[in-house]
Amino acid sequence: MGKVKIKKTSTIIDMTAMSDVTVLLLTFFMLTSTFLQKEPVQVITPPATSDAPVPDQKFVQVLVSPEGKVYLNLTGAKDSTLLSNEFFRTEVLKSAYDEYKKSHPSAPDLTVSQTKEFSKIGTFGVPMKDLTKWLDMRLDQRDEFLKEKGGIPIQMSVKDGARNEFQIWLNAIKTVLYNKDPELFSNLIGGDGIGIKAGQDSPFSLVDVVMDNMKTEEINNLVLMTSLKIEEEGK
Repeated sequence: MGKVKIKKTSTIIDMTAMSDVTVLLLTFFMLTSTFLQKEPVQVITPPATSDAPVPDQKFVQVLVSPEGKVYLNLTGAKDSTLLSNEFFRTEVLKSAYDEYKKSHPSAPDLTVSQTKEFSKIGTFGVPMKDLTKWLDMRLDQRDEFLKEKGGIPIQMSVKDGARNEFQIWLNAIKTVLYNKDPELFSNLIGGDGIGIKAGQDSPFSLVDVVMDNMKTEEINNLVLMTSLKIEEEGK
């Protein structure tokens, strides 16, 4: 009796379709993900039971460090046709620096490359006199400068006095939003578009000065940023 021959089949699996799906998923996550911006200092926010998320767009964050320094973070809209991060930051920079130069005419002009660099930066905070020099630095040098010599100059508001640098930035933000996006301007004035991030070690006196400056610029409402507190079981 003859042997039955079993036809051999190929064991090779065609992975083309799987590769296509993987590339599509990777592209999707790259385009839709929001990456966390690096902050110059670590601030441990106080816990709270509120689970309201902090907006990841259309938001201005005031960071108060434990060392008593103030920084700003500007986030525009994800929809680039509205007010993108880059456009928002560029317009705020131009407005703020133009106001600064009115009282400091000898300050150097901003270059195109410096303006472009600023548009990519999340959290910033240096005295205006050091701004152009800071923007010309390498990334690692900028981070070191923020930690050692950073911080936006701020002081308690003086009635009928000239704006300090923190107020200059706030006024620039308001001006840009008022002219470019009235809806975001309303959110800012209403308190939904701006928040203070301060830790338990951040000087309360400085937080008070920040709020005083915001009030002077007619920003009377704001969000106090906290971390989520997990309630104990049975309570």
